[in-house]
Amino acid sequence: MEPVRWKGLCLDANDPGLVTGFWARALRRTPHVQDDGDGVLRGDAPGQTVWVNRVPEPKTAKNRAHLDLVAPSLSRFLEAGAGHVQDDAYAGHRWAVLQAPEGAELCVFTGDEPSALVVDSNDPVADAAWWAAVLGGTPVPAPGGLPRWVAGIPELPFDLMKFVGVPEPKTVKNRVHWDVTGDVGRLVDRGARVLAEPDGEAGWHVLADPAGNEFCVFPPALDS
Repeated sequence: MEPVRWKGLCLDANDPGLVTGFWARALRRTPHVQDDGDGVLRGDAPGQTVWVNRVPEPKTAKNRAHLDLVAPSLSRFLEAGAGHVQDDAYAGHRWAVLQAPEGAELCVFTGDEPSALVVDSNDPVADAAWWAAVLGGTPVPAPGGLPRWVAGIPELPFDLMKFVGVPEPKTVKNRVHWDVTGDVGRLVDRGARVLAEPDGEAGWHVLADPAGNEFCVFPPALDS
């Protein structure tokens, strides 16, 4: 049995209102503003929730996690405020690279492609295997044959979790991370590191996976 289950996605923002508004249109989710000024997007299922959290530091490097989305055209993203950076292709797949407000990268496919949470990795096969084991998914071959994609993750609001090989190391905190619900001890036993304990007001732990990607772990009692 997997030690955790997917809870939701989290985005850092200097201006939560601006970022919440863009992603509400991009993901077709309902936006809400919380009492502290942070944003939250709600979908039809709990796993579709996206939290937009205010942070003081600006974006200084390419995001190591981004979304691959599928749409008939780029129009709703451009009208919401995205910039069109470039068009790319690989192994017969074509997509547009966009930048959301505050510079977050995203890719949009207009053909018959899977949606995905994409994570840069120095060892994509190992990272895919780790997250498949803890989230209850299955590693599957990506173009090129390596099992660096993860399919069948319960409650993940995307078709896949993709790990993409990159040469550069992780140097700053990820501005896109995800929350899970489960047991911290079991994750540590599997190689995760505890970065922060609950501080009295927050009821969650901040952990890093073996590759250093931050994620938050909520106990089942706070699963809302």
